[in-house]
Parts: sequence; C-alpha cells; structure tokens
Amino acid sequence: MKHHTVKHSFGHIVVVRCICLIFSVVASSIALANPYKITVLATNISDYGGLGEWSFSALFEGEEESVLFDTGFKSDTVLHNVLHLGVDLSKVEKVVLSHFHSDHTGGLLVLRDYFVEANPKALSTVYVAKGFFKQRVTAEGVEVGPGSFTSAITFKSEAEKRGINFIEIGSPTEIAPALWLTGPVPRKVEAYNGPKGLFINVDGQATPDIIMDDQSLGYLTPKGWLMTSGCGHAGLINTGEVLQGIEDAPVVSIVGGFHLWRASNQVLNQTADWLENAGLELMMGGHCTGIAAAETIASQLGLPRSHISHAAIGSVITPDLKIIRSSVE
Repeated sequence: MKHHTVKHSFGHIVVVRCICLIFSVVASSIALANPYKITVLATNISDYGGLGEWSFSALFEGEEESVLFDTGFKSDTVLHNVLHLGVDLSKVEKVVLSHFHSDHTGGLLVLRDYFVEANPKALSTVYVAKGFFKQRVTAEGVEVGPGSFTSAITFKSEAEKRGINFIEIGSPTEIAPALWLTGPVPRKVEAYNGPKGLFINVDGQATPDIIMDDQSLGYLTPKGWLMTSGCGHAGLINTGEVLQGIEDAPVVSIVGGFHLWRASNQVLNQTADWLENAGLELMMGGHCTGIAAAETIASQLGLPRSHISHAAIGSVITPDLKIIRSSVE
C-alpha cells in the first residue's frame, strides 16, 4: 500500500487521507490483536545477575505466539539470562537467525536441548536468509561457521539431529501475525556495513563475504514499523526501505544492533537524516550500535531521554511502545 503524492487537488488530498486512515485501521487491528512485548535477552550490557557479552538476542512475546530473534554468542548466555529473568522459552517454537555470525547463533543448540523436554516443538523452526549456509573461510583457508562450528553444514546437521527445521527466506515473508522477515536485503544505499576478512566461493573464485544473508525482523505496529536487526550488516537504510516496500508506513522504532560503533560522521548524519524522514520516535540500540553513535542520532532527531535506550539484559519495549529499563539503564 503506497502513499500518493499530493498535487493541488482536494481530491488527491482525500485519497491520501483515506489511504492513511485505511492503513491505520488495518495495522491497528492486526497489531492490537497480536501485541508483542520485546525483551532483550543478550547484549553487551547486563543488569545485576545477568550475563552481558558482544552479542544480541530478543524475545517477541505475543498472546498468540512468540518469536525468538537471535541466540547470543556463548552457548549458555541466553539460557542463563532467561532463567535469571524468569522468561520461559518452552512455548516459543519459532527462531530467527539474523545472519551466520557466531555472536547471533551460538546459543541455538543449547536452548533447543534445554526446552525440548517441556515442549517437543520448542525452538524447532528456525528462519535464516538465503546464503546463510554458504561456507566462509579466512584468507588462509580456515573455515568459519555459525555458533562454535567451523563448518556451516556440520552446524546444520547437528541442529537437524535435534529436530530443528531450517526455513531459508529469499524474499520478504510474514512469519507470525504482524511480524515480517526482510530476507536478503538489496544493497541500494549502503554497500556493506561490517567486518572484513572472510571469503565465500563464487563461481570457483574466493570472493569477499559481505554477508548477503543478513536479514531483519519488522513488526508492523499501529504507528508503523518497529525494525529489529542483529547487526544491520545490510545497512539500516536499505533494511528500512525493504520494510516500507512491504507496507508504506513510518519506521517509528529501531531495536538491536546496527553496526554504527565505528561509523563516520558522514554515515551517522546520513542515517539520522533518513530516520528523521522515516518518522523515528523510539530507539533501543544495543550490541554493535555504539552508545556514542546512538546518542548522536538521538540528539540530531531531538528524541527525549524517555525514547532512547542503550539496551541491557532485561530491557523491555512494551506492547504500547514504551521503554522499561533494566536495573543498570
């Protein structure tokens, strides 16, 4: 559903307002029927008793169903934190892995092992983007895989032995009410946002890996999109435009890691300009976003302190898009 350009005609104005009203009614009915509480389960900062690490994980907890986004770095980090927070993952059957990097995939197998007894379907359906299982190697030829594995195929095999079914996403896909995966994100603005040094085989040639399997999760709320990224290697702007291609609505909130911690002032200004035009109102930037980068963007947009969080273990965004800070935030 696209907005139309207003050109001097009252009739056009009516059309635009009607379309906006229709979007508001439809989005409200979807999201209010299936509201999600978002709880951070892994990131760099921890409250007292939790485990902080260079990673990300968050739970989208709904009345109808829930989705786990990423699984942390060390195998037991998210498990420790959910037990610490009193969060029960046994009823969560769907998992999203934002990309293959170990700091987002490390906890999957341990979490499946722990909760499978309570629910045989717990954490059994795992969504990855096309290209996730491509084998990465260093310049020296050393294999690098998801989690603690060097081989991507071995990781897949060990997961499948535990009853995990992988679903590869090639294009935007709704995986739960009001929750959309972008799938692989076209690099239209940012070419690549992330580390270097790994390679993949393309037509027999070692080609620098730019993590084309990076995907994000969009939650279509009554106000617009809430965009969640693990690292945002595909670029925040590119990702936001994919979501707006699904439904032309504001990007009112961003949550997770966006790999801006080493970004130049030019990149930060470009990102802030896009977010301002997109309608950003709430920001919870954790993991690789960078506190200084988040503060720069929030300052440029004039976001009040109540609308910005640096994300810690236990930080929450409520179904009505309010921040509940953990004890250290």
